[in-house]
Amino acid sequence: QVQLVESGGGLVQPGGSLRLSCAASGFIFSSVAMSWYRQVPGKGRELVGRINSLGDSTDYADSVKGRFTISRDNAKNTMYLQMNSLKAEDTAMYYCNWWTYIRTYWGQGTQVTVSL
Repeated sequence: QVQLVESGGGLVQPGGSLRLSCAASGFIFSSVAMSWYRQVPGKGRELVGRINSLGDSTDYADSVKGRFTISRDNAKNTMYLQMNSLKAEDTAMYYCNWWTYIRTYWGQGTQVTVSL
């Protein structure tokens, strides 16, 4: 079955960096676009950015543009989110996402906390 497993979250100081990973299985990862979302308690999930199947096209939310980079390694069935210059407002649970016309798949999330 489809599985998306995020990892790499943690506590980081403002201005620091983290790299999140999303390991995918149960579908042909190299054929599909993927996305990263984030959510803080009491709010809906926010799209962070997307990457196409080949990994040569990305787009980002204005709030993270220039600081975050999405990439993928199709040989490893893994998507990444490199987060630099982190701010307190980046604190959230981060989820990877695969959308299809039939349903949407989510991982369990990984927590990122930006604080002194």
